[in-house]
Amino acid sequence: MPMHPKKDLDPEVYRLFDRYVHSQLERREFIERLGVFAVGGLTVKGILDYLQPKYTTAVQIPADDPRIRGEYVTYPSPKGGGEIRALLVGPAEMPERPMGRVLVVHENRGLNPHIEDVARRAALAGFVTLAPDALTPLGGYPGNDDDGRALQRRRDGEEMLEDFIAGYGYLRDLNEEPAKVGVVGFCFGGSIANNMAVRLPDLAASVPFYGGQPSADEVAAIQAPLMLQYAGLDERVNAGWPEYARALLENGKQHSAHVYAGVQHGFHNDTTPRYDKAAAKLAWDRTIDFFTYYLA
Repeated sequence: MPMHPKKDLDPEVYRLFDRYVHSQLERREFIERLGVFAVGGLTVKGILDYLQPKYTTAVQIPADDPRIRGEYVTYPSPKGGGEIRALLVGPAEMPERPMGRVLVVHENRGLNPHIEDVARRAALAGFVTLAPDALTPLGGYPGNDDDGRALQRRRDGEEMLEDFIAGYGYLRDLNEEPAKVGVVGFCFGGSIANNMAVRLPDLAASVPFYGGQPSADEVAAIQAPLMLQYAGLDERVNAGWPEYARALLENGKQHSAHVYAGVQHGFHNDTTPRYDKAAAKLAWDRTIDFFTYYLA
């Protein structure tokens, strides 16, 4: 099947895909349900191919871009996976005014090429950036997202949170030069970004993209300013937003929220057909402006 515009697929396909990638549908059932939409020249295989990420054609900042410099590092996570591998990347020439540091938290499939690209984008904006791989204790991102999701389901959620909290500490104290640290996360990573705001009173800023929300009674502990990014068509995640919004207001927490109308969960990921270029650019520009203000 050629790359059809989004309008060629029934919106239900995206809802089914969202359920599948978040372990609410087994693969067999997902494929069976896709059969309903295999009409008019479309095939189930074609639809599946279309929905899969295209990492080789959607890189914005190549790893060898001369404007940045990066390396893989490991850091200790004694309360989590023991030792975690991560991409550490920053601008090749640091700006005169330090811009702070950013932790980038992946989706529910490990440190894939897209999230590494996002880390490089943040580095190009002037931030020293760390993108950990929560799959490190299981061998790391396995090279494809389906296997990555299966591996990530084998890890304990609290231990993974501890891995990213340890990454925050590593990044904050890098080279014995303490700096302000913010976090941005996507989907699973958005949930981690919310929960890091609960757990870390010194976190300087948090930007969860379509992430699960902490419970209302945890909100009182949040000290970091929040910028919350939501997809208008993301019924699953957005169901928790009204209660979260009330708790943030009742506790007087500094936050802003942006809901991007007509876009799907995962709209920032430019390797999949759920990507929305205009919404992704606006959300990312807002994110960089937010970090520039709070991390400088």
